[in-house]
Amino acid sequence: MKGEKQIYAVIDTNVLVSSLLSSSKESNPAIVISSIINGGIIPLYNEEILLEYKEVLTRKKFKFSLHTIDVLISTFRIVGLNVNRTKVMKESFPDPDDIVFYEVKMSVDDSYLVTGNIKHFPHSPLVVTPFQMVQILKEKGILAR
Repeated sequence: MKGEKQIYAVIDTNVLVSSLLSSSKESNPAIVISSIINGGIIPLYNEEILLEYKEVLTRKKFKFSLHTIDVLISTFRIVGLNVNRTKVMKESFPDPDDIVFYEVKMSVDDSYLVTGNIKHFPHSPLVVTPFQMVQILKEKGILAR
């Protein structure tokens, strides 16, 4: 990825689930995860986020292999950036479990939060859907058009 700009982003759990459930490597969630593996996106996380990933991805209804889950979480640890939360006081969230994702995003300037549940977060051009993230990656020349 030499010479190419990297994007910092918090990845909501639903994007991981969608990526693993998709039968297409061309789905937007799969492209987002692929961009992490390829170095275009530097994932932001903290231990609370990684614990949620593990808790959700190991639910019996998904039937994801433990190996796949471990590789995915290990990848976040290896290529990602473990950051502290920046408390946000004036924002409200329909799901209190979502607050950590937003607060980790707020810890790094100009970072994104990628989610399939955009309405669960404060309106911001930096809170985007997987489709929007793919468009941003293309616009920045990180992903081939």
